Amino acid sequence: MCVQNSSATWPRLRRLGHLGLSVLAEEQNLACRTLSLKNGDRFADIGWNANADGAVFIHGAVAWLDCSIRSEVPAGDHAIILLAIHALRAEPERAPLVFHGSRFRQLVAV
Repeated sequence: MCVQNSSATWPRLRRLGHLGLSVLAEEQNLACRTLSLKNGDRFADIGWNANADGAVFIHGAVAWLDCSIRSEVPAGDHAIILLAIHALRAEPERAPLVFHGSRFRQLVAV
């Protein structure tokens, strides 16, 4: 994953033993916008749960990955975070949320 160097959240997350990554579903664009806010309680109206290792997962996502950090690689104004995946759960029949070119898009089967 990539993290902006100016992130105020990443310094806190990098100290955790496990990180939960949730791939949001295509109908979760409001949740995506809420979770990306810079101020306030981002999780106030978001359903979530944590596993025994403390990894947090968003309800309604199409995939969940329980990870730990392997290494960080500087990449300009971001860092590339290489993760070890300890567990994975997915619902492949559901479409993921895609954000590309500064807007939400849908995947189309060809």
